[in-house]
Amino acid sequence: MISVEEALERILAFVIRLEPERQPLPDALGQVLAEDAVAGFDIPPFDNTAMDGYAVRAADTVDASDSNPVRLQISGELAAGYLYEGEVAAGAAVRIMTGAPMPRGADAVVPFEETDEQVASSEHRHGKFQKGAETVGILKAAKQGANVRNAGEDVRQGDVIMRAGTTLNAAQIGVLASLGYAEATVYRRPAVAILSTGDELLEIGAPIAPGKIYDSNAYSVASMVREAGGIPKRLGIASDTVEALTAKLHEALDADLVITSAGVSRGDYDVVKDVLAKEGEIDFWTVRMKPGKPLAFGTFRAGNRRVPHIGLPGNPVSSMITFELFGRAAIYKMLGKSGWQRQQVQAIAEDRILNTDGRRVYARAILTEQDGRYHASLTGPQGSGILTSMALANALIVVPEDVAAIEPGDEVTCLLLG
Repeated sequence: MISVEEALERILAFVIRLEPERQPLPDALGQVLAEDAVAGFDIPPFDNTAMDGYAVRAADTVDASDSNPVRLQISGELAAGYLYEGEVAAGAAVRIMTGAPMPRGADAVVPFEETDEQVASSEHRHGKFQKGAETVGILKAAKQGANVRNAGEDVRQGDVIMRAGTTLNAAQIGVLASLGYAEATVYRRPAVAILSTGDELLEIGAPIAPGKIYDSNAYSVASMVREAGGIPKRLGIASDTVEALTAKLHEALDADLVITSAGVSRGDYDVVKDVLAKEGEIDFWTVRMKPGKPLAFGTFRAGNRRVPHIGLPGNPVSSMITFELFGRAAIYKMLGKSGWQRQQVQAIAEDRILNTDGRRVYARAILTEQDGRYHASLTGPQGSGILTSMALANALIVVPEDVAAIEPGDEVTCLLLG
């Protein structure tokens, strides 16, 4: 058996970041930029108003107050998306809506609330006012630049707005869109083939039968692949024969990563190792951890390519925990992402946890905060077939290999999930 760290190191040493691709901007969420994004123009591209109100010369409003309004001549009205023809002269004001370009001559905007414009509050948001008004009273002096967004105050032409290696979130996609990017150059998402093995498995929709169970691993693992940023491709179920498994795996050789579940322990019908040895190479197949000891890693030959393969255990909890620790990290590296490591926190154990055979234990737990400290309670029975224990968990308690037992009140390290 090898350690968790060595298993992870071997997997990450083999998988590589995938090549760049051009991706439509709405589809690039969560992908990593492969090249710097440079601004082709200023943002905003012109001086514009940040509020509905009146564009004025600030000098004309110096003495304005509630008791002594300064009256200005209304020389026009301007909505966003249009230009004002002419210039705001001394003693004049232009009624202006948020986002509209500042008229020449104006250097401040007085909000409606600081004028004597008489409109109903319900009409205010629609920009309605009494047509034919010739003047407006300014009730508060405006400072030069007040409520004006200056050209280039967000982004300057030629600025590198995002560096290669940035993982695109919603706000960053919005920035790229504001600069006219229709596509982004990002590292490709890995296609991940997912295959379940075992004569006992049924596809969802088939009638339940004695001795049979529905295949849950394909769905939980596919969901975890998608959550990590990969593209899952479910291949269905292979029966416990070398021929059936080989045929199914040949369907997976155009993928960037192959993930199987079951077939990697010591049983007579656990054939994944046999096929792996025949069709490729085995690197390792047991890890010093619980659950998840029968974890295999190797490669399949696909022409001139070697496709990495992670063979997960068949028990549902073991399958999910091993994917969490190894599969997720592999997908992150293929995406060019950093930060796959889950946050660790210290907590007070609420339950006894035994470690009977010197493996690293990952116990499913519910983490809560009490009096400024985290407390970790087990989700219930910890059998590797009890999938509801994962559904309830928001953390994994990590019990080191050399710790025989965790007692209530002990401090423990927890990995946060989700």
